[in-house]
Amino acid sequence: MRISRFATLAVTLVCAQALAEAPATMRVDFYHSGNHESEMFSLDRVVIEPLPWTGNMHQPIDKTRRGKYLFEIVDPDDGSIAWSRSFSSIYGEWETTGEARKINRTYHESLRFPVQDEEFEVVLKKRAPGNSFKETWRIAIDPNDYMVHRESAAYADQVVAIHESGDPATKVDLLILGDGYTAEEHDKFIARAQELTNILFETSPFKERKNDFNVWALAPAANESGVSRPSTNTYRDTPIGATYDAFRAVRYVLTFDNRNLRRVASSTPYDFIEILTNTETYGGGGIYGLFSTAAADSEWAPYLFVHEFGHHFAGLADEYYTSASVYEPPETIVEPYEPNVTALLDPAKLKWKHLVAPNTPLPTPWPKAEFEEHSIAVQERRAEMRAANVSEDEMNALFNYTKEYSERLFSKAEHRDAIGAFEGANYEAKGYFRSEQNCIMFTRVDYFCQVCAAAIEDVIDEYTQGPP
Repeated sequence: MRISRFATLAVTLVCAQALAEAPATMRVDFYHSGNHESEMFSLDRVVIEPLPWTGNMHQPIDKTRRGKYLFEIVDPDDGSIAWSRSFSSIYGEWETTGEARKINRTYHESLRFPVQDEEFEVVLKKRAPGNSFKETWRIAIDPNDYMVHRESAAYADQVVAIHESGDPATKVDLLILGDGYTAEEHDKFIARAQELTNILFETSPFKERKNDFNVWALAPAANESGVSRPSTNTYRDTPIGATYDAFRAVRYVLTFDNRNLRRVASSTPYDFIEILTNTETYGGGGIYGLFSTAAADSEWAPYLFVHEFGHHFAGLADEYYTSASVYEPPETIVEPYEPNVTALLDPAKLKWKHLVAPNTPLPTPWPKAEFEEHSIAVQERRAEMRAANVSEDEMNALFNYTKEYSERLFSKAEHRDAIGAFEGANYEAKGYFRSEQNCIMFTRVDYFCQVCAAAIEDVIDEYTQGPP
């Protein structure tokens, strides 16, 4: 394993990109506040990060347009757009929970983009009916204001190169952050980061696009081993702030400390972040364009790492629907913006119709009733076991039993190999459909369906290809 003295790497990046006149990296930090019915935004600060911009300057305008929000960097004089990216956020998820009907909350968020030479406007837009984007916030930024903060690469000498394919400006840069690792556990983190990176690149379509990625690893030393799990009275003050029980969902792992997350991450090139927690308890999370998380010591870490990265990297929706969810069901079924689920409101306009064989029925039959009966019983048992705080070995046995049952059931289905519209997805048993009977976004298998794989490749292309 080669440890990169990152000051040297940073200099290398600067030199390599100087000929291309790579701009600096600018970040706008802001507060996102509100409730179920209203929201507001307020500026925290504008930051120049220590490393040059490593994104793809040949693709300044987002073509995928996934996620709940979209930001644009706009010239105030002529309205031209210099940069745009879509994304989702913790706030965007929280506002769909029951708590958002009762109280106001505030979350810290960031937008990153190439620095601009002259004054510009940040325009933030949100999904509106019909999946169009509607402006919700606009603010003027002067990049030459002396109040713009200059950040240093404080963690430069702790960065490890896991996989290098070339210039970050032409590659997808994945940063694996470790949280809850003491200084003595650093080698353990690096070994796990390498193992899970290998698993990612054994999974199509990442396998075929391995040379389009760089992977970096960084784990600031924690004072104590592990991360917080409030439902078991476990609390840790970790460098990244990762915690179980996000939105009171026991398996959901997020960090709400965005300011410190960005401070740590800016010491290395990154487009995407996956946080590994030094924990064994099953858990993870993924938000498009923000980060994903996985419990590194869980028996299911390979699945968690890849599944959650699918959310974060490609904006894939969860295709499962029998597990407990903290999100309130939609008042009206509309076509979801995620690429791998549909409301099938018009079968003739199915997102992936070009992949569907002419003789495949829409909706597509599958052993739904048998699956639901089994899965609901398992979920009830799972909740009982978590409440009793049973060992993780017992939980893993339940997960393995469920996986084996599902695979046996699906292997006998008439349309087991078909691409169609299988009802049950997006946390709902009715009204939403997935493209194939099984996928890593549905159960704990180790492969993506064709629709998910294509959605992933679209994002890889956006970060690596030249001018359109």
